[in-house]
Amino acid sequence: MAAGLRTVILLSFVLAVGFLLIILSCALWQNWLPLLVALTFVLAPLPNAVFAHCGSDEFGSSYDSSSPAVDFGRFLTAIIVVTGFALPIILAHSDVINSKAAIMSIAGGGLVYGTILAYSAAFSQEESDYD
Repeated sequence: MAAGLRTVILLSFVLAVGFLLIILSCALWQNWLPLLVALTFVLAPLPNAVFAHCGSDEFGSSYDSSSPAVDFGRFLTAIIVVTGFALPIILAHSDVINSKAAIMSIAGGGLVYGTILAYSAAFSQEESDYD
């Protein structure tokens, strides 16, 4: 119980630092376009969550553990994650935002997405054969 509480507190602190970096990248240079990075990284795990249980077959073969729907969800997640990292770089390259704002936005977005992944990995409930 105490380890779970410590994990939640640590993850919430890292998530707050990530959002702080994203908001500071917007506020310091008076340009709110890097805030789109927060939106992309918050929406990134959504396709995995939607397609995670599609095509799960109890009687399927053990070597074929993924279905096309699960692979498509992973593909959409990868597209959104790459967009989250590439968007600030493209905006900085075209001089729409400052390059320091892009770096802060990428760092904050990485922390936000890493926190979401760490939370889902730490608190995932694996199915047991004995349940």
